[in-house]
Amino acid sequence: MLDVEHLHVYYGKIHALKGVTLSVGKGEIVALLGPNGAGKTTTLKALSGLLKPGQGQITLEGEPLVGIPPHEIVLKGVAHVPEGRRIFNRLTVFENLEMGAYARSDGGIGQDLERVFALFPRLKERRAQVAGTLSGGEQQMLAIGRALMAAPRILLLDEPSMGLAPVLVEQIFETIQSINRQGTTILLVEQNAAMALAVAHRGYVLETGSVALSGSAAELHDNPDVRRAYLGEA
Repeated sequence: MLDVEHLHVYYGKIHALKGVTLSVGKGEIVALLGPNGAGKTTTLKALSGLLKPGQGQITLEGEPLVGIPPHEIVLKGVAHVPEGRRIFNRLTVFENLEMGAYARSDGGIGQDLERVFALFPRLKERRAQVAGTLSGGEQQMLAIGRALMAAPRILLLDEPSMGLAPVLVEQIFETIQSINRQGTTILLVEQNAAMALAVAHRGYVLETGSVALSGSAAELHDNPDVRRAYLGEA
């Protein structure tokens, strides 16, 4: 569904991505793991059009995405939940969700709103509340819900568990699985490697801007290097 080939991204003279090649099949959850600074967030920003690659190709079901403005990439079915949530703090929960559907003119917006409220009942309870007053977990729910309001074919999730209590982390990952079961493909960047591999079908490990390892979630989970570096095992 999503194919990335030999992707190079630069920040000035800094070579952030060095020939990244990966794919995400329709209906999959694919985890993108790696240490801080490895290029995970940079990869998602390139996929959503927020960064322009220096070289390489990105295609969605065969259609090129490189050079297309971010808002048009959203229209093509790619929604990005950025690290740090980036909700509209001064708008209400409902207004944030409306912003997720700003480019849509189809008749399915109301149905998708009910889908979001079914996934996140807390958002329905707080639909009139100013988003900046929500807890961290509620803001993460809102960021994911806002992205779903764009009716994406593929959802790019950047560190959804960051800063959340363990009980909320479990809830967020259960919801990620529910979203996937409902038909949305997911590329997941996550520092919590154990949780990411528990829900993913496949994964990639980035190190210093390159793909160091790839395989099924089970293969990566059982890899000694992954277990030592990311699962806290000696």
